[in-house]
Amino acid sequence: MEHTRSSCTSILIGKRASIDGSVMIGRNEDSKASWPKHLVKHPAQHFTTAPTFTSKETGVSFALPQQALAYTATPEWTDKYGLFEEDGINSAGVAMSATESAYANPQTLGADPFTDAGINEEAMVTITLPYVHTAREGVQRLGELIAVHGTGEANGVLFADQDEAWYMEIISGHRWLAQRIPDDAYAVAANQLSIEVIDFGSADFMYSADLRDFAQRNHLWRADTAFNARQIFGTDSQQDRMYNYPRVWSGHQLLSAASSAAETPTSSDMPFIKRPDRPLRLEDACAFLSNHYEDTPYDPAARIDNGDAGHRFRPIALAKTQESHVLQLRPDLNPAIANIHWLAMGVPAESQFVPFFAGLTDTPDNYKVGALPASLDSAYWQYKLTGVLLDAHFQHFLPAVHTVQEAVHAQHLALIARTDAAAAALDPTQAAKLATQASFEAAQIADAAWQQLQMRLLSESTDFSPLNFKTDPDL
Repeated sequence: MEHTRSSCTSILIGKRASIDGSVMIGRNEDSKASWPKHLVKHPAQHFTTAPTFTSKETGVSFALPQQALAYTATPEWTDKYGLFEEDGINSAGVAMSATESAYANPQTLGADPFTDAGINEEAMVTITLPYVHTAREGVQRLGELIAVHGTGEANGVLFADQDEAWYMEIISGHRWLAQRIPDDAYAVAANQLSIEVIDFGSADFMYSADLRDFAQRNHLWRADTAFNARQIFGTDSQQDRMYNYPRVWSGHQLLSAASSAAETPTSSDMPFIKRPDRPLRLEDACAFLSNHYEDTPYDPAARIDNGDAGHRFRPIALAKTQESHVLQLRPDLNPAIANIHWLAMGVPAESQFVPFFAGLTDTPDNYKVGALPASLDSAYWQYKLTGVLLDAHFQHFLPAVHTVQEAVHAQHLALIARTDAAAAALDPTQAAKLATQASFEAAQIADAAWQQLQMRLLSESTDFSPLNFKTDPDL
């Protein structure tokens, strides 16, 4: 069975665009409707000799640094096709999410083709996140590795620390570029190369050393025009108008409607960098990742039959979302609890974003298991089961799901506030213990509420059988 590429949706939020000074990056990992994910915490490691990384997917092999930082990750249930660790936060406070699959145009790939023996999505978090101390350093490390070993995919990669958020685009076999998200702005990306005009004199951009020369030499760009990377390297096709642009439009309508009134779902010139209408909360990022065009004619799960319009555009949250995450980097707090890995297993619209403090030393047992066939000792499969019960009568059960999501989130916020206060005077060992205890408690709060909801959906669903009949109660 070949592993397919993730067709995801991403969001990045600068520190002055958020209400509390957090930098946030988030993404839906979309690949298969039934393909379990785990949450793990890798400890810091020191090797006396440099270890070797070898990809199970491509066979690329090279030495890694001898020092590896601790980090969270969400690997797949099997490493047969590679690790696909996807997202995490390391002990230096760097967050990474990889990848947002994208498409480069034929002219770009003709000049610098993909390689079958390079670094692809499955390896990127594993070979980068444990070895970097800032977001900018993460971009640089991955870019240098791509330049040497190449890649077989065009991808977007998200990096953040408590000061900066960066969006990196790998545009061809060996070349890449990246943009720092302005502090007062946000950006959303949906399976397309998104970065626009590069200012080569600005520290807010990073790129392959020969990027301009490469583009000019291969007649991708003319030197007397703006270096618009999206136009030079990307695509603008019917596929984009059905699959990609509508999700960007949806994000802009959610977060900056006032400045996006002229945009339509098929607009091809929507800006990558946007200023929000209001200071953004964690909940705004979660709502974006959970969006399926609610309150528009394009919602595939609308109460009213929208005909073909309901399946005209690819939604952000969909059945093939394996997990959704928001990596929140909060300022001025004890390092063990400052950064939170919010994780929703399965489809975020039908799941719960659970907060895991990045300073934890372990993860709950039900987040470390889950395979094929399904088994209900797994958090992934528990949320997927609830989603299947919901799907059968989506609009009927949706209010109950929203009630549970909001009630659990309120409990999580109260838990975070208590943890923040308790951690203020703790040393690193004590703080790590507290981070672990609080994360386990957050998972238990969600587990209990969702299992109760699951039993309610099961009980009420029994009366919706197609074998039902209006029977005489006296018989």
